[in-house]
Amino acid sequence: MTGAELTREHVRVAVIGAGFGGLGAAVRLRRAGITDFVVLERAGAVGGTWRDNTYPGCACDVPSHLYSFSFAPNPEWPRNFSGQPHIRAYLERVTDTFGLRPHLRLDAEVRALRWDSRALHWEIDTASGPLTADVVVSATGPLSDPKIPDIPGLAGFPGAVFHSSRWDHGYDLRGKRVAVIGTGASAIQIVPAIQREVARLTVFQRTPAWVLPRMDRCISAAEQWLHTRVPATRALRRAALWAVRELQTGAFTKRPDALRLVERVALRHMRRAIDDPALRARLTPDYRLGCKRVLLSGDYYPALAQPHVDVVAAGLKEVRGSTLVAADGTETEADAIIFGTGFQVTDMPIARRVTGAYGTTLAEEWRDGMAALRGTSAAGFPNFLTIIGPNTGLGTSSMILVIEAQLAYLVDFMRQLDVLGAGGGGKVALDARPSAVRAWTDRMRERLSRSVWNVGGCDSWYLQDGLNTTVWPGTTTEFRRATRRVDVTEYRVLLPEREAPPGAAPDRAVTATETATETATETATETATETATDSGAETATDSGAVGAGSGAGRRAS
Repeated sequence: MTGAELTREHVRVAVIGAGFGGLGAAVRLRRAGITDFVVLERAGAVGGTWRDNTYPGCACDVPSHLYSFSFAPNPEWPRNFSGQPHIRAYLERVTDTFGLRPHLRLDAEVRALRWDSRALHWEIDTASGPLTADVVVSATGPLSDPKIPDIPGLAGFPGAVFHSSRWDHGYDLRGKRVAVIGTGASAIQIVPAIQREVARLTVFQRTPAWVLPRMDRCISAAEQWLHTRVPATRALRRAALWAVRELQTGAFTKRPDALRLVERVALRHMRRAIDDPALRARLTPDYRLGCKRVLLSGDYYPALAQPHVDVVAAGLKEVRGSTLVAADGTETEADAIIFGTGFQVTDMPIARRVTGAYGTTLAEEWRDGMAALRGTSAAGFPNFLTIIGPNTGLGTSSMILVIEAQLAYLVDFMRQLDVLGAGGGGKVALDARPSAVRAWTDRMRERLSRSVWNVGGCDSWYLQDGLNTTVWPGTTTEFRRATRRVDVTEYRVLLPEREAPPGAAPDRAVTATETATETATETATETATETATDSGAETATDSGAVGAGSGAGRRAS
């Protein structure tokens, strides 16, 4: 071992990302008694997507009381659907309330991760220096890296060009001719927010979206007082929001035709704001509601009806100087281009930086489609867990519920490592069996085969080369049940090479060998599952409110 290796920092767990997933992982690790961890964040502050997205009108489309941690309720949410500043402030308060700042490594972008099969740990290269970790939790999230299409001539555009998640606040839109590319969740918030100040607004719409009314309102001071003084009312509100969405899930996953009734609501919503039959026709989807993300807005359609707003029913094909050319040949002059074209969801950049036990990157292993056991563990990447991994996305409820379920899985994963390590006399690692990953993936594909995301008649970012590798095909209750405990029989148990029994042969391109026999594995599974995990596997319950007055030294947002 070299001197550099001797002095390199080592931690039990390295968490990548300081958004909801990463901060939640940090809280759960501390609550489980694990304090030897760091949270690696590439930016200079916590918040994840709610730090990066600062565009006008930015807000959540999930009700506030459901879009928050169960262990950190906020009785003082100001609106049904809170805006970006309030959500980011909430995450800052979570960071302070649970004492996470000593664990943060800001401006520490992860450049590369490589599994060391001999030492059974991850070697991590970051912008702030190298380190090693026994376990890595990737919580970079699917909405972290913007996706801008490769448009011929875009580099020669003389005006401003930026993505919605990288908003240029130094550029003044007033009096400008602005083009918004895309009609997704960000675009329908941006268009109403900027249409009053621009001279002309052109929306390039490749595919129209289904838009339902957004039942937003201020949460009164009396309600906030009641939620603070009587926590049961807050819990009841959250439970009601959750229950309604659980009941809706069946239509999306099993009975897409039942969504025709909801389509009527959406069309009536459009007709109330749009009088022009031609514009209505351009805005009416030709696929089943739910196939693409269902959008919520009360001011998008009224904004499109304004005389200085145009909707081009085609995508942007080419840029010629300041002239934008649509796929249908329509030409538009613009001073600024704003891309609301989403994120790299099925080709997450972090996957290209992670090299596993077989010497291949996660991106290479996922070239035919993302796959991970219970949405968390990929075969060939020992002790590497992904928060919001393959087939964990939701089309009907709050992703915070999925995150918390995966955090329970993480805590049990750590317990299993401790139990197996104690039984084997040293360090161990868990690597998802390829057969277990295949069985899980096959189950996901079978269940998704009749879902609206697969049969709804649209092309969406949920699909990767025709495969649905993003959405969870069930309720959040089902997901919580599926990730409640780690089944060690779904994993290979690895020991460092030096501890391998005589004559043991290493697996393909892996110097660490699977030394636990089936009997030992089953025994460890029974003891760990039945005795060690009961208290840590449940989704965390309320342990204290995180309101505007909570926490010390809150960072201004």
